[in-house]
Amino acid sequence: MSPLLRLGTRGSALALAQSRLMAARLRELHPGLQVEEVIIRTRGDEVIDSPLHEVGGKGLFVKEIEEALLDGRIDAAVHSLKDLPGELPPGLLLGAVPEREEPWDVLVSRGGESIRGLPPGSRVGTSSLRRRAQLLRYRKDLEIVDLRGNVDTRLRKVDQGEVSAAILAAAGLNRLGRGERATEVLAPEVMLPAVAQGALGIEAREGDARTLALLASLEHAPTRQAVEAERRVMALLEGGCKVPMAALAELRGGRLRLRALVASLDGGRIAEAEGEGDPGRACALGEEVARRVLAAGGGDILREISRA
Repeated sequence: MSPLLRLGTRGSALALAQSRLMAARLRELHPGLQVEEVIIRTRGDEVIDSPLHEVGGKGLFVKEIEEALLDGRIDAAVHSLKDLPGELPPGLLLGAVPEREEPWDVLVSRGGESIRGLPPGSRVGTSSLRRRAQLLRYRKDLEIVDLRGNVDTRLRKVDQGEVSAAILAAAGLNRLGRGERATEVLAPEVMLPAVAQGALGIEAREGDARTLALLASLEHAPTRQAVEAERRVMALLEGGCKVPMAALAELRGGRLRLRALVASLDGGRIAEAEGEGDPGRACALGEEVARRVLAAGGGDILREISRA
């Protein structure tokens, strides 16, 4: 009998595209391996009419999947790594971090305008506090409206004129074969990405040697180093969907360069910091940059948000 790997995933078009990409790579790397797709509905899939920061944040998209992992119904799970909280449940780990897609945010506008070219008062859709705060810093004259739903739903709302434009992740559009819809790739000076944006994380059980050996073939060390630095910033700043924060680490010339920020909810105040270090000490770099963000005013911003 051929070996079997049960791979858990959410049922959205993007989640399925990501899971099937990983399944195809596993079959290619391990001839004869059977990969069974197991679709698991999460609370985040049920709650589509409220902003994420009001209904539970990151854990909404992973709790039920992690329960299936822990009780043995699946062997591994494919996540958008930006959806995973900084701390995983006891007994689970990241079995593989594959090579990252583009980490950038993009603007999709109905009339083909750039972010600078949108007329004052234009309605721009996003459900992310991080995107909202950075947009307001750059263009206080825009109207930012909450925009939930899958990628196709958000694109349709742009096409129908419900909003003039929307901000989406380049990686999601690319994985769905919709990359041509991007009007403009937003520079990190305008829109620093979310922690681990564009990266996938494949979660598995600790001690499951067979599954971990299969997943090891998908590992991309530079991506893991980058996202470890970013996730360490998130963990130390207690960043989730309720805190407008961003971080991006990039490997350049053998060094890991990390930028991070925390913003007030209205985008009026931004605490930013950056640093670089040895890729092998990614977590230490994340801690150092997080401390710099706090010292630059991030601590005051976080205290203000916690009282809101």
